Amino acid sequence: MTDRSQPDAASGRIAFFISPHGFGHAARAASVMEALGEINSSYHFDIFTTVPKWFFANGHSFNFHYHRLVSDIGLVQKTPFQEDVPATVQELKKFLPFHPSRIAVVADTIRHLECKLVICDIAPMGICVAEAAGVPSVLIENFTWDWIYRGYAEEGLKKFETYLQFIFAKATWHIQTRPICKYADVDFSAGPTSRKIKNPSNAIRLRLGLSEGCKVVMITAGGVPKSYGFIDKLKDQTDIHFIIPGAGSSEEIQNNLILLPENSAYFHPDLINAADAVVGKAGYSTIAEVYHAGVPFGYVAREDYRESKPLIGFIKKNIEGLAIAESEFQNGMFVRRLDKLLAIPRRQRNSPNGADQIAAFLADQVMGQG
Repeated sequence: MTDRSQPDAASGRIAFFISPHGFGHAARAASVMEALGEINSSYHFDIFTTVPKWFFANGHSFNFHYHRLVSDIGLVQKTPFQEDVPATVQELKKFLPFHPSRIAVVADTIRHLECKLVICDIAPMGICVAEAAGVPSVLIENFTWDWIYRGYAEEGLKKFETYLQFIFAKATWHIQTRPICKYADVDFSAGPTSRKIKNPSNAIRLRLGLSEGCKVVMITAGGVPKSYGFIDKLKDQTDIHFIIPGAGSSEEIQNNLILLPENSAYFHPDLINAADAVVGKAGYSTIAEVYHAGVPFGYVAREDYRESKPLIGFIKKNIEGLAIAESEFQNGMFVRRLDKLLAIPRRQRNSPNGADQIAAFLADQVMGQG
C-alpha cells in the first residue's frame, strides 16, 4: 500500500482509468462519477479509456474530459460470449509489463491536469500512473485480471497473472462491489453498483410508442452490438414487444420489435426499468441494473468463464428469474419460456445503490470532505 495522505479536495479533479472490456466497467465507473457529482458538483473527471466518449455523455450529468488511451487489455472477445485467449496473450505481450517511459508520459498528464486522485476500474495502468505522479489510487473491482487469467490453462497468461497481482496490490485504497468473485481484505465493500434510473417506465414507453399495459421484454448482450439470428422467432410472438439495444444502426420499429443502435437516445437503465422482463448475458452491469430495477431476468451465463459462477450464485439468491442456456439464447428457443418469465412479479427494491456507498466513502475517507 502507498501513502494515504489525503488529496486536496478543493481542486476537485479526479482521473478515472477504465477497462474497455465490454461496457460493464464503464457503467460502474460512470455510476460512481455521477454519485460523486451529486455530493460535490465541482468534481471534474478525466477519463482515460478506449470506451467511446458517447458512453459517458449519454444520460450522465457529471463533468468530464475524455482522453482516449489504451489503459487495459482484459480479454479479447470474438463475440459477447466467446473470448480469444491466444489473441489476448498477443495483446498483453505488447502492453505488459508497463514501460517506464509510457507511464511517465501519462503521469505527466495527470500532474499537468492537477488530478489529486486516480480511480481504476479495473485498469491496472492507472495504479502505476498514480504512483509515478505521486497521488493516491483507488481500485474498484468485483474481480481482477490476475484472478480471471488463473482460470485458463494457457501458459502464456501465467507471467501476466503474477505481474498484475503485484500491480493491483499497490493500490492505495481497495473497494469491492457485490457480486464479488473473490473476497479480499479491502478498505470498503459496496452493494451492487449501477447507474440510476433517470426516467419513469411510463415516460420511456410513451417515447417508444408502447402502451402502459403491453408486455415488453428487453434483450441485451450488455449494450454491445450483436447480430441476433432469432429475430424471426421474436416476430412470431405478436403479443410481446421486444426492445433490442445494439441490434441496428439506427432506431427502427419492425412490427413488435424496437431495434436500437449501440449509441441510442435512450439511457440503458431506463430501458431495463421500462421492460417487464430482461433476457440476456449475465454481465456485471446488467445484473446490477436488473437488481435495482427489480425486473425478472432470463440470464445467460458463459459457462467456461470464471466470473460466471459467483455472478450466477448472486442472481439465484437475489434476483427473480430463470436460467437460459447459451445455445437456447443463440437459437431463439428461449421464446418458449417467455410466458413463465413474464409471470414472475416485479420485486420492489429498497437496497442502497453501491455507487452512493462508494461515493460517500470516497468523499469522507479519501477526499476528506466528511
